[in-house]
Amino acid sequence: MRTLLVICFFCIAFFAKAQVLHSNYPVLEEHQRRLSLLDTNFQAPSFNLRPIANDFGWSLIGLDSGISRKSFDVRILPILNTVRYNSNRPYGWGEYGMIPNVGWQSYTTTGFFARWKFISLQVSPEFHAAQNLSFKGYQDNLGNAVHAQSFILWNYGDYPERFGDLPQRKFHYGQSKFALGYGAFEMGVSSMSLWWGPGQFTSLTFSNNAQSFPYLTINTRKPAKTFLGNFEGQLISGRIDDSGLAPLQNQELNDRFFTPFTGDWKYVNAITISYNPKWIPGLYGGLTRTAQIYRQNMNINFGDLFPVFEGVTKEQFFDENNTTVEFDSDGRDQQVTAFLRLLVPKFNMEFYVEYGRRDHPLNWRELTLNPEHARAYLMGFNKLVSLASSDAQLQIRGEMVQQHESINRIIRYGPRGGITWHTHNVSRGFSNNGRALGTGIGLGSNVQILEVSRIKNLNKIGLIFQRLENNQTLFHRSFFDNSERQPWVDYSVGLLIDHQWKNLILSSRFQHIHARNYQWQLAPTSTELFPVGYHMNSFHGQFSVIYLWGNR
Repeated sequence: MRTLLVICFFCIAFFAKAQVLHSNYPVLEEHQRRLSLLDTNFQAPSFNLRPIANDFGWSLIGLDSGISRKSFDVRILPILNTVRYNSNRPYGWGEYGMIPNVGWQSYTTTGFFARWKFISLQVSPEFHAAQNLSFKGYQDNLGNAVHAQSFILWNYGDYPERFGDLPQRKFHYGQSKFALGYGAFEMGVSSMSLWWGPGQFTSLTFSNNAQSFPYLTINTRKPAKTFLGNFEGQLISGRIDDSGLAPLQNQELNDRFFTPFTGDWKYVNAITISYNPKWIPGLYGGLTRTAQIYRQNMNINFGDLFPVFEGVTKEQFFDENNTTVEFDSDGRDQQVTAFLRLLVPKFNMEFYVEYGRRDHPLNWRELTLNPEHARAYLMGFNKLVSLASSDAQLQIRGEMVQQHESINRIIRYGPRGGITWHTHNVSRGFSNNGRALGTGIGLGSNVQILEVSRIKNLNKIGLIFQRLENNQTLFHRSFFDNSERQPWVDYSVGLLIDHQWKNLILSSRFQHIHARNYQWQLAPTSTELFPVGYHMNSFHGQFSVIYLWGNR
């Protein structure tokens, strides 16, 4: 009965028209995901391919506002404004290109959706502003040997600690799309943030961490039903850009060690396929593959335009000398991931896992013997527990992400190890404008997240706990023989409050962060015999206000 009431509430409050809200939209997407845990008929989307189109099937978002006719439909998108504050150091990820910032920053978007027959248009520009204050970042007292090793990673990526030295103001075409649809499929041009894979808090390939980018797309807009089960998928080709910024606030170190960008842009080609077997309705599995290359290194042929359809091993690219020198010099980078999501509505819970590898293996034998090379993975769960004293529920969910290299790095590369997820020597970072396209927790970082909340409809109050190991790859590469410096680990606890007042939704987070050994620094009282790390406390606050047009 409770499940029926929740679904009826959602159907009355929201409409099943064709507008598409952002991937990981605050409050609303999380609510959809909770409803999928109650869906014993398995009509919910897989959540492996987002954003989720709302013109077909189970996905329902937005209030019924606008003009609707048999062949013509116009809708106003909700207004979303997110404000984030960090007290004395950057913290947090996600939110469509928000930068590592101290002080205030905000993100605002709205727009409209229109459809005429098989043609759809969504215009949803966004405005971003950041105070962008200076802060105590990477320090110059670590020694030249450490600096040289650290810059190896920074020169293979694009992840600046601060975005210039002035306040930021940016207007962007944002979450917009023009598409032609037929049945379960559509094709068009889009700049909507992608989210591939089952993760709740982040993803290995695409998430909402970076500013969105323009791309051509062919994708399913609802599951394509076959005699084998349901399929979802997307193929994109687009453009991503470097930030052009040096990695540190310390210009002297940048001048000595940083390799500047060429000014060229990168071509990105990517594909994902998700499959739901007919005989196991709660199981969703799939694969993704991404490839990127600087435009100046491309040729106009099928292999360079659609590298995701080429083999995954390097042997096929051998030259006449049985080497891959020519292929490596072009700097094409790839990421391949496999994922599973198991939905168990009987117990109101889900489990999921995603495992990825960056870099081409030499051959299938090398891939089989050494699958952990250049790998990253995430896993998580979500569980709802009914509360006997009310119609509310207890939500317990968690996720862990591991980017730091496995121990086999020592055998392959020596004590200092290799590079890390989202980096590459020639094509640099898998990023757009200095923000990782996939997981935004930080270069080479690992994180564990646990949330416990009381849920009632769209309302939530709860606690979130996070343990973030910052740039473990840099630590082991740069300090592997230093007994004084210890890993930089953030421990945090936060209060979560979401509440709806008719058409208005507020989502808030108040988080305290205790950074142990911040930036791998030592306390003033530290000595060689008795090393003491420098610890820092800071505050992270975030507020999202959503206004849903229409009458309640």
